[in-house]
Amino acid sequence: MIGMAPSLQVDLKALIINGANLAAQDDRGCTPLHLAATHGHSFTLQIMLRSGVDPSVADKREWKPVHYAAFHGRLGCLQLLIKWGCSIEDVDYNGNLPVHLAAMEGHLHCFKFLLSRMSSTSQALKSFNDNGENVVDLAQRFFKQNILQFIQGAEYEGNDPEDQQTLAFPGHVAAYKSDLEMLKKLIEDGVININERDNNGSTLMHKAAGQGHIECLQWLIKMGADSNITNKLGEKASDVAKRFAHLAAVKLLEGLQKYDTDDENEIDENDMKFFIRHGVEGSTDAKDDLGLSESDKTDARVRAYKKIVELRHLLEIAESNYKCLGGVTEEDLKQKKEQLESEKTIRELQGQLEYERLRREKLECQLDEYRAEVDQLRETLEKTQVPNSVAVEDDSSCEFSKEKRRVKKKVSSGGVFVKRY
Repeated sequence: MIGMAPSLQVDLKALIINGANLAAQDDRGCTPLHLAATHGHSFTLQIMLRSGVDPSVADKREWKPVHYAAFHGRLGCLQLLIKWGCSIEDVDYNGNLPVHLAAMEGHLHCFKFLLSRMSSTSQALKSFNDNGENVVDLAQRFFKQNILQFIQGAEYEGNDPEDQQTLAFPGHVAAYKSDLEMLKKLIEDGVININERDNNGSTLMHKAAGQGHIECLQWLIKMGADSNITNKLGEKASDVAKRFAHLAAVKLLEGLQKYDTDDENEIDENDMKFFIRHGVEGSTDAKDDLGLSESDKTDARVRAYKKIVELRHLLEIAESNYKCLGGVTEEDLKQKKEQLESEKTIRELQGQLEYERLRREKLECQLDEYRAEVDQLRETLEKTQVPNSVAVEDDSSCEFSKEKRRVKKKVSSGGVFVKRY
């Protein structure tokens, strides 16, 4: 009933029209909605939701369809259920939220989506189940490295401006909440700069992209916001949108970057226009800059860049001398560590491959034994069928001879009576 074939969809619609009970539960308390969410049949799920069935019915473990979709990594079903009003803050019998289930199974796409829909990202990351475990504990217990890496990045970024200095960065709060009117007022009145950065180097576009606020992004692009600015993690606004699975925002920002030329980002210390073009000042960057003219700021950037080049050159010389003296740099240690980890991974995979090979050989031996046993049983069956057929033929011949004798006995006459006068 929950298949995706067109004929089965027609059958499902026919069942609904004829009064089938879509709220019926099996031995585990699962309804057809639970099963559709488990197997990822979003079209079938939509048909049943349109028929008016309650999407918040729980099974015996207090799992609702949204829990099944999160546990099995069914992003399409998860988005559909939330669109139809399912709550993502309902817990099961162990106190697990859907975001806990997605974390323990390593479904990063579902985990990102659920985090973006929670009322508070930091609260979602810190919430505990009945066993005292949060999403980090569950990801560690089940070795879900992709979830752990994402959480580390999210905690470093500090994606919830309400937990930060909201008075210092009002524009970031407005971009995060999609308060476009407030954002327009702050920028148009000159209170903030359109490319203003917060403590983590994030701009207004980073905050809007992290929440998928398309309208805010479109307005910022129209007003000339720079989408190529990176935060302290080296991420552009499009990278933040990817991290939180906001595909529409990714498409918008990557389409914008497609038309950017590499020449504009190439540093030329003799080109004063570059240092004018790539300046980011604002009310919260540095209070000392407010009294400087544009030419002073440009000259300061040129001096700072030349100093960076000089220090890099000195650093290269120092590293070269250090290596010649037999020293080991952090980069060498990092490469060695990565090499050891790679070798360890290779050994583990080789061991797993050897285990699978032995397991396959064992299964092939069992299969050969079963085939031989089947052939033996088939021969035995054929031998038992031959005597039975012979016995049936003997019985039929005996019956035929008996019938023949009866017929002969009826035809023969016992004599003729003659009347004499």
